[in-house]
Amino acid sequence: NMKKIHFILIAVIGLMCVACDKHIEMPDLTLKTGHVLCTDGSLLPYSEYSKSKRRAIAVVFHINHNQDVQGDGYAVYLNDIYPSEFADTLGIKQGTSCSITAHDGNENTYALLNTAKAASPLAESVFAMWQYGQSAYIPSVEQMRLLYSAKSTINPILEQLGGEPLPDEADDCWYWTSTEVDGQDSHKAWLYSLGSGAMQETPKLQAHRSRPIVTLNK
Repeated sequence: NMKKIHFILIAVIGLMCVACDKHIEMPDLTLKTGHVLCTDGSLLPYSEYSKSKRRAIAVVFHINHNQDVQGDGYAVYLNDIYPSEFADTLGIKQGTSCSITAHDGNENTYALLNTAKAASPLAESVFAMWQYGQSAYIPSVEQMRLLYSAKSTINPILEQLGGEPLPDEADDCWYWTSTEVDGQDSHKAWLYSLGSGAMQETPKLQAHRSRPIVTLNK
C-alpha cells in the first residue's frame, strides 16, 4: 500500500510540473496607443475588442507619463464634428489660455462655453455630442500635435472600427483647436493641419471641422 501511495504522489507531482511548464498565452492589457475606448469605459486592444460585444467610441492616441499633466492619456473620437464657427461674433476674448504648449483643451472648451458675450457653436456641438455625459472636448494646439504624431498608428484602427481616418489631403486636413491666438484672441484662433502638422491663425467666424478627444482616467 505504501508503494502504491508513493507511486500516486510521484504521478501527481509529475502532472503539476507539466502544468507549470505549459505556456498559457495571455493578452497584454497594458494601456497602449491604438487601444479601443468603449462606451462602458473599458479599454481593450483591438484583438480583444473584436471578440467582445462592446461598442467603440474612441481610440487611444497618447499615453501620459508626465505627472504634471492630468489623466492617464487621451483618446480621439471615431468621427469628426461638422464644420462650426469658433465664435458667433468677433471682438470678444473667450478666455482660453492662448498657450500653444499646454494640454488644456478641456479647460479651453469650458471657457468657450462660458463666455457670456459670445457663443461658440464649435464648443456647443462638441458638448452636446456625448449621450452619457462624458466630457468630450476640443484639443488644444499641443494635444493636436500629439494626435498628428500618432496618426500612422491609429488610422488603421479607426478604419477597422468604421470611423474616419485622420486626413492627409491638403484641402481636407484643417481642424479647429480650442486655442485662441495670443495677442489677437478677440478675433483669431488656431487651426491645425492633420496633413502636415502646420498651424494657421484664423478668424473665429470661419466654420471648420473639429475632432473631439477625451482624457482617460482610471
